[in-house]
Parts: sequence; C-alpha cells; structure tokens
Amino acid sequence: MKLKITILALALLLSVASMATEDKYQFENEAQRSLFVELSKELRCPKCQNQNLADSDAMIAADLKRKVHDLVLSGQDKQQVIAYMKQRYGDFVYYQPPVNRMTIWLWLLPVLFIVFAVGGLVLSRKKVSVSLDETQQQRVKDLLENDK
Repeated sequence: MKLKITILALALLLSVASMATEDKYQFENEAQRSLFVELSKELRCPKCQNQNLADSDAMIAADLKRKVHDLVLSGQDKQQVIAYMKQRYGDFVYYQPPVNRMTIWLWLLPVLFIVFAVGGLVLSRKKVSVSLDETQQQRVKDLLENDK
C-alpha cells in the first residue's frame, strides 16, 4: 500500500514539474503562439552546433527566444522577426540562407556532387569494347577449344 502511495506521489510531482516548464511564454492568441513556435524551430542558436532555439539550452538561445517572444507580441510578422535576427546575428541564425556570393557553394556543392557521382557511375558501368583481329580471334577460339 505504501509503495502505491509513493509511486502516485512521485507521478504527481513529476507531472506538476513538467507543466511548470511548459507555458513559460504567454500570448494574446493562438496565432502568436504558433508563430513563436515556428520561429523557434526555424532560427538557429548562434552558440550551439546546428540546434534551433527550441531545442537549445544555451543562455543566448533563451535570450533570443525572449526577443522573439517580445517581437511577436509587438505585432511583427515572421519575415520582420527573421530580418531583425539576421541583421543582428547574420545569415547563420536562419536555417534557410539566402543565395548570394557567400552562400552559393552551400547550394551548388550538393548538386555538383550528385552530377559527378552519377557521371562516375555511368562511366564505371560502361563496358569497354575490345576489338580483336582475325588471328587473335582464332587464337582465343583455339584456347577455348583446348580447354575443354
């Protein structure tokens, strides 16, 4: 009986703790909440290696989430918030970098890799044809017949 009460008490404590961290940011409507969640997933933490703001526990990510929250509450749309973040942290903060002379290789290298890989496969699969003159053909026939 005591074991059941202990397990129930632990489950209750854990559920209360998880609910306390869930609603850290308050919004006026559901549209603002969904915009905040979307931006938190699309913006990258400047400190972490390839983690978005939603998944990062870094202090800078928490600061950026607060700023995104403030910008969303002030009525800015998605593009305005992204422009604000890119202006302060550069193109790295956004997972979809623009195509310019600095990022062109990010866009071209995967395509070039695929083209060269397919070309290499085609060339390696291509059969090499060897032409033999009559004496060489007769010699091959003789060797095959003698082998039997």
